Parts: sequence; C-alpha cells; structure tokens
Amino acid sequence: MIVTDPGFYITAVPAVLIYGIGKGGLGGALGIIAVPLMALVVSPTQAAAILLPILCVMDAFAVKQHYRSADYSVLKQMLPGSLLGVLLAGLFLSVTPESGLKLLIGVLSLLFCVQYVLGGSQDDKKPGKASAWWWSSLGGFSSTAIHAGGGPASIYLLPLRLEKVTLIATMAVLFAIINLAKLIPYTMLGEFDTTNLMTAAVLMPLAPVGVYMGVWLLHRVSQDIVYRLCYLFLFLSGMKLVTDVL
Repeated sequence: MIVTDPGFYITAVPAVLIYGIGKGGLGGALGIIAVPLMALVVSPTQAAAILLPILCVMDAFAVKQHYRSADYSVLKQMLPGSLLGVLLAGLFLSVTPESGLKLLIGVLSLLFCVQYVLGGSQDDKKPGKASAWWWSSLGGFSSTAIHAGGGPASIYLLPLRLEKVTLIATMAVLFAIINLAKLIPYTMLGEFDTTNLMTAAVLMPLAPVGVYMGVWLLHRVSQDIVYRLCYLFLFLSGMKLVTDVL
C-alpha cells in the first residue's frame, strides 16, 4: 500500500528533486522547502517519515564523495549539540498534536525566510564552543522536525571560513550522522509503517536524479535565482500552514 492521492505526488516529486538539487551542488539549505511543501497535502510527520529514508540514500552518495575532505575537528564540536537536538525534537514530536506540528513548521519556515532575507549571520568573529552547542542543537532539532537543519548549521559554520570543498564535505558527513540518528525517534514514534516505507521506495529513484540535476545546474543557473524561488515557495507554504491552524 502506498499513498495514492495525486495531490501528494504533485508536492512530493518537486520536494524530493529540490532536496537532491541542494545535495548535488546548490546548497543543502534548499531542503527546507521539502516538508512544508508536502505538509500541505499529508500530515507533517508522515511527510518527514517518507522523506527520511530517501535522505539517507542521498547521504550515502554525498559521504562517499566527500568524506575525505571533511573537517573532523569541527564535526567533533558540532555532533554533541546536534544529537541533543535530535533527542529534544523526538520528545517534542511525541507529545505534539498535528495542529501544533503544522504551526511549528509554518513558523520555522517563516523564520528561515527572515534569516535568508537578513543574510544569516554577519559576525566575522569565529564562534566559540557555546555557539557550536546552540546552533548545532537548533540544527538537530529543526532537522528532526522538518529536515531543515542546514540553516542553523550554516550560521555556525560560515564564520569559520572553511575552504569550499571542506565546508560541503563537513556538512555532508554531519547530516548523514544526524539523519541516521533520526531513524531512532521516527521508529519509536511508529512512523515507518508499510505505507510510508513503500511510498518512500516509489520516490527513491528521484534521489540520484535530483543530485545530478544539482551538479548540472551548478554550472548553468544562478544560485541566487534558485534560492529566491525556493524561499518564495517556502514563505507561501509557511503562511498557508500558519493560517490553516490560526
């Protein structure tokens, strides 16, 4: 049994492709649109549960490509806070009704839009240990809730001024570990039922397609244009989710 609603696939197909495009070369933060977009049709937790196995497959390709270039000293600083965020999000999801999750996703979506408009962190100082814990925890939490940890993680990572390949590689390894950790709360919440897993399997072939699209677009399309369009859709999705609850 899989999800049969055509409206679901109208949102799920572009959501998976956009996430893959981000992984392929236009920035992992593009993935923030995926769950809010799919949550317009199915419940937020179901949307996230369907996406998670697909993300793990994307991570396998990304880590294989980049693990040698990752900065493991930075990962050592970020992992404790990230895993704490996963734990806190798992506890939060277990006690929050669907309306609360829709409101959370809508508000987070709008906050990410504000962060994008304001340009994220403009601090030139290298962040310290407290900053690593705060942004990593927020990244782990938002990644678990809506698969959108790239924004908070970037606020910590960008001031470190890592070389581009090192930055991409470090993000790839970090979120591969976070996504594996997220399998635990999602399993405990009972979200990996037959319907969700079979639907994920149907969408799985789009994962490498999205990644290769990202590689192709990296050299042909302005990244600013892609990001502006995605954040526009994220804003509209966030507003729709918030107004549905309120």
